[in-house]
Amino acid sequence: MTPRLLLILALALPIAAFAYTQGMARIGSGTPPAMAATAEQADEIRVVKSERRLELMRDGQVIRSYPVSLGAAPEGHKSREGDERTPEGAYVIDWRNPNSIAHLSLHISYPNADDIARAQAQGVSPGGDIMIHGIANGWGFLGTLHRMWDWTNGCIAVTNTEMREIWSLVPDGTPIVIEW
Repeated sequence: MTPRLLLILALALPIAAFAYTQGMARIGSGTPPAMAATAEQADEIRVVKSERRLELMRDGQVIRSYPVSLGAAPEGHKSREGDERTPEGAYVIDWRNPNSIAHLSLHISYPNADDIARAQAQGVSPGGDIMIHGIANGWGFLGTLHRMWDWTNGCIAVTNTEMREIWSLVPDGTPIVIEW
C-alpha cells in the first residue's frame, strides 16, 4: 500500500465507524424482555468498581454477578460533567430506556443533593445520565471484548445478553450502591 492510500484509510475508518454508530443509535435496542417474576427480582444492586463487578442481590444474597466496564477514568467519585468517572455512593434505579443508544439502559439517580452541592461549590455541573447499559447499538458483536478497557463516560456497561437479564431482574426503585 502506498502512503497516500494508508492515509486515506486512516481517515476513512474512524469517519465510517462514527457514521455507523450514529446510524445504529437511531435504530434503538429492539424489544426489551419481560420482567421476571417478583420473587426472582433483585432488591438491591452492588457495584464494586475496583473489581469491575456488578452484583444483583435478593435478601442479602448474590443472585447474579457480572463483570463490567466503567467510565474511562474509574478511580474516585464523579465530581463533574465530563470527568469520565463512575459515581460512588447510594442511589436508586429510577427509570429505564428501551430506546437507548446502547442496548437498553437503566438510569441511576445520580446526581443526588450532595453531588449537586459539591459540584456547585466547585462551580461546575455535576453531569448526569449515568446508566447501566449494554454495548452501543450496532456494536453488540464485540461481546465480552468491551471489557478489555473502561470505555464509558461514567456509566456501567455489560454485554447485551447480560443487559437483557439485568433489565428483567431489576425493577424501577431498586437501590444501587456503588463503591470503589
